[in-house]
Amino acid sequence: MAGHTRSSSRRIWQTLSAVRTGIILLILVVICSAAGTFILQRPTTDPDQMQRAYSPQTLVWLDRIGLTDVFHAWWFVLLMGLLCLTIVAASIQRFPGVWRFFARPYRRPDSHFRAVLPVQKQISVLDAEQALAAAHRVFQKQGLRPQHIVDDNQVSLFAERNRFSLLAVYIVHTSLLLIFLGGIVDAMWGYRGFLALTNGQQASQVQLQNGTTRALPFTIRCDGAGQENYADGTPKRWWSNLVVLNGGREAQRKQIVVNDPLVYGGIRFYQASYGSNGELDKVMLAATPANGTGAAQEISLGLDERAQLDAQTSVRLVRFIPDFVVRDNQIYTRSNQPDNPAMQLEVTTKKAQAPALVWIFPQFPDVAHDNKSPYNFKFRDLRMGYFTGLQVSHEPGQWLVWAGCIVMALGLATAFYLVHMRFWAMVVRDERGRPALWIGGSANKNRAVFEQRFRRLIEEVQTELKQESQARASRPEASLASV
Repeated sequence: MAGHTRSSSRRIWQTLSAVRTGIILLILVVICSAAGTFILQRPTTDPDQMQRAYSPQTLVWLDRIGLTDVFHAWWFVLLMGLLCLTIVAASIQRFPGVWRFFARPYRRPDSHFRAVLPVQKQISVLDAEQALAAAHRVFQKQGLRPQHIVDDNQVSLFAERNRFSLLAVYIVHTSLLLIFLGGIVDAMWGYRGFLALTNGQQASQVQLQNGTTRALPFTIRCDGAGQENYADGTPKRWWSNLVVLNGGREAQRKQIVVNDPLVYGGIRFYQASYGSNGELDKVMLAATPANGTGAAQEISLGLDERAQLDAQTSVRLVRFIPDFVVRDNQIYTRSNQPDNPAMQLEVTTKKAQAPALVWIFPQFPDVAHDNKSPYNFKFRDLRMGYFTGLQVSHEPGQWLVWAGCIVMALGLATAFYLVHMRFWAMVVRDERGRPALWIGGSANKNRAVFEQRFRRLIEEVQTELKQESQARASRPEASLASV
């Protein structure tokens, strides 16, 4: 029984540490992430847009499976967790061999190694000690740091560059772990919601996609918002002036636009939408005495707001319909857009027993007023109330994701641009038994480029040996001349 348990555990471990398993899981994560990009996601998508994009049955199934909030779905978290386990298992499985190669590099080439090394060269020499010294000088000129290796009373040279690149794959593995762990943290402890504010309104909670609300650790207030349009009337830019209130005091103030959020306490507020809320902000009217004895007055009224016209008369806006339609002698609203507005005023005079009710239809200015009103009113303009839509997100794992991206860039740069190169040099005997300087080299990638560098190194060694021979040949002549 114990053997069967060990065998099962070993199979599970081998499956987790297999490269094929990691590739399959990585492909699944990419596919699911792509689905979260192409399928409309809550809460960033307006509910009405979701209803227009998908049929009710399709939307029910998408919500049930979690495809409308992929990055917070339990199965996506499980998938990323399995991928992290696979990366860890694969790294542990292969690390001992890599570390042995990294910590104990092969410094002295034996005859078997020299026989199979693809990049090598033998140069005939006269003096073994001077040949090795010449190779040492050339290695130094090439930016290498040669080491003298003594074994069985035989001296050889060993030099290498960019040994650290052997660990590049583990840097990439670490970056993937950071990215996926950041995604898991966001999925489990992060949230996204939507918040709609009007001018002067403040809120301390946000509505999440599942219909619940979540309290914010501070209060956010809107001090103004607007829309800038192109010449053809299409929206060019939305903006909102937001203020963060913490403990009753202003902690931060910023004007946000699309892709430039306000960030406070790890919570981001993005500009997502802007539009009319169907409520009146102000209506501008001209009030003229009905008897024609006075000048017109310009007044501005909000809903249920009163303005004094003279000592005896005041007016109040009691009703506003942005887009009216008449049905069965009754006025109804058709939409929240001010396409065909109607407004009702209540004119109160101290001498009159009851106030006069006056309807104003800007599209029909010739409609007669109530003759009980001491003033006639003419529509000037109106300003509708608006809302600014804010996407709210708390993503505590983003620092891990960004750190993973930076580490991945370092790992990929190390893997692709740093080549582990090794060079050996030693004096051997050629086929005729004469001394020869053997130089060999090896690189883990970019072999064609490495072979060009190796040929340049051989040429410099040959030049160094030639200069050394010429110097030795000239020394006896110089000594005889001095005699």
